[in-house]
Amino acid sequence: MISVTSALLVALSGMVIVFLMLAILCAMIVIISKVVSALTKSAAPAAPAAPAPAVPSAAPAPAAAPGPYGGEVALLGVDEKTAACVMAIVSHETGIPLSELVFKSIKAL
Repeated sequence: MISVTSALLVALSGMVIVFLMLAILCAMIVIISKVVSALTKSAAPAAPAAPAPAVPSAAPAPAAAPGPYGGEVALLGVDEKTAACVMAIVSHETGIPLSELVFKSIKAL
């Protein structure tokens, strides 16, 4: 039969081994990180990219301004009472007044 003292000694030695291995792993990660960052810093100046010739590009067409919002909410699989509750909850949680929020659609998942 194993005594309590030997059982505690086995448990303690196991915990020491685990923490020792974690410390070694942490040190290895730091060392590898520094080596990789040193290699990428030394490799970056070795091959500078050639500057691309400046090509004048055509100005992008301005995006069409969206029309005024009509105030209709598309309810997809949701009744009006549930949609009203969802809108009230969103307004309350965000702190934005309901009159300033725009809901385009509410869909049940």
